[in-house]
Amino acid sequence: MDRYEAIVVGCGGLGSAALYRLARELGPGVLGLEQFALGHDRGASQDHSRIIRLAQHQAHYAALARPAYAAWAEVEEESQQTLVTRTGGLVIEDREARRGIDSGTRNIEGYTAVFDRHGVDHEILDADGLTARWPQFRLDGGEVGLYQSESGIVDAARANAVHIALARAHGATVRAHAAVRSVRPDGAGVRVETDDRTYLADRVVVAADAWTNQVLRDSGVRLPLTVTQEQVTYYATPHLAEFSPSRFPVFMWHGEHNFYGFPVYGEVATKLGQHMGGPETTGDDRTFEPDPVRRKRYDRFVEHHLPRFGGPELYTRTCLYTVPPDQDFVLDTVPDHPQIAVAVGAGHAYKFAALIGGLLADLALDRTPAHPLDAFSLTRRALTDPTFERSFHV
Repeated sequence: MDRYEAIVVGCGGLGSAALYRLARELGPGVLGLEQFALGHDRGASQDHSRIIRLAQHQAHYAALARPAYAAWAEVEEESQQTLVTRTGGLVIEDREARRGIDSGTRNIEGYTAVFDRHGVDHEILDADGLTARWPQFRLDGGEVGLYQSESGIVDAARANAVHIALARAHGATVRAHAAVRSVRPDGAGVRVETDDRTYLADRVVVAADAWTNQVLRDSGVRLPLTVTQEQVTYYATPHLAEFSPSRFPVFMWHGEHNFYGFPVYGEVATKLGQHMGGPETTGDDRTFEPDPVRRKRYDRFVEHHLPRFGGPELYTRTCLYTVPPDQDFVLDTVPDHPQIAVAVGAGHAYKFAALIGGLLADLALDRTPAHPLDAFSLTRRALTDPTFERSFHV
């Protein structure tokens, strides 16, 4: 049996970042195992673009936001590849539509309170102020906007490939089409079994997302995870200049539904998605078929609020969210088996991926993580109390 100092199971957004950070320290002592082809479209971190932002409505995420930018800058410096494009970012709240739906820390005041605590520059704009600066929007008059200049885009597919390439440059081995069937404690180490080979490792990082419970079934862990199939639509707008990254920001829209959108990037098209709300599925049973109800919902939003953003549909693409009951990350080691670390991104981790890779390396190498991870513990009530009610912000 081959033996490694560390094995990473899953080479998507979080796994590839952990692989890179571990390989920087352990070199050829690191192995990455991916059940599909590298860069596959079956998980959560494919596609061209993810929003990166300092705007966070919870303190434990706000504390990670600036360090995440620094971590991405490190990866860019070593690779000499551009992964983060700053466009500025808006959070727009349709207050009339949100009345009775949501309150507290997820509204504009919740964001600004966190910004004030962390010293982040920002602007508040009413509907007239928003349309004066970005006439691409059509607003009803009751909207309020929060603008933060450092928001932008992380190129997810490119960043995953860069993390893999850098890991290999540091000596790591990466095997694609190597589905892990079992991860189990073996004395002070871990036994990892694929269809054709068994490996021994001192430490293992499981970043298998929708397949987390299958991978961990022999380690005594089963997490209450919900997997949903989400989707984004690319519109081949003819108004390219108006929606270039230099003229149009990434945005989040809090209204009857929560939408998020991108300028022209990755494709010659704009991009719109809805946060959460997709049908429940599993990693193996998902259909890849877009939901026509949500596709029409996107079209109505675009027609009403961003008419020149739209155009012929280039395509609609699906992805998976794997979400604990409280919608928070899992970043921890298995109780009684600290040689196994687990990462679950809860559908909103990519902006932090470069940083999370380092935190997973800390856990795997038995170091105190560089940032507190108590909120993401495997022993928190949301994961251990069967009576805990799911609370998804949709």
